[in-house]
Amino acid sequence: MELTKNLQQLQAEIQAQLPEDAKEKMNKAVVDLANSDIVDNSLKVGEKVPNFSLPNAVGKIVELNSLLVESPVVISFYRGGWCPYCNMELRGLQKYLPQITELGAKLIAISPETPDNSLSTTEKNELTFEVLSDRGNQVAKEFGLVFQLPEELRPIYQSFGIDLPAYNGDESFELPIPATYVVASDGTIIHAFVNPDYTQRLDPEEIINVLNN
Repeated sequence: MELTKNLQQLQAEIQAQLPEDAKEKMNKAVVDLANSDIVDNSLKVGEKVPNFSLPNAVGKIVELNSLLVESPVVISFYRGGWCPYCNMELRGLQKYLPQITELGAKLIAISPETPDNSLSTTEKNELTFEVLSDRGNQVAKEFGLVFQLPEELRPIYQSFGIDLPAYNGDESFELPIPATYVVASDGTIIHAFVNPDYTQRLDPEEIINVLNN
């Protein structure tokens, strides 16, 4: 579980650098989100995913149903290219892309970032799978994944140089919680990872295990 270990190391490094006040507020926000009903309201194994069409990093429209006609699809919802945990996850997925493809599946990643920022994320992480722009989190909302960043965290994010309205092209401060779905070719979810803790992600090795079964 290489990605899981790397994420744990990254979390320890970031936590060690955070001011105590910021750390407390960020940790509280994670707990509050975990105690909300967001996970309960998200799509579950056995449910059908809604079809959607979203632009990729260069503006080409990608439709889910068109991908499902050919193969199962792995869908990863991430917060944005400004998030170090997301970048680590995306690079981990890229590393396992040949195995995912060999097992007959497609991989797409979705964030609320504008296409230009999705392109930056794609280039920075040298991604060769589709990175889609879900402006306004419209698709993420259909999956039940969207929350609003608490007001007390917004100045903290700004102090880190994270300007969410600039990245996402709106003033909503809405983000998806990290989630990964493995969807069968008939549109049924066969595996779902939904976690309000943004430091946790589905390890690609688990994706491979699901696709192998």
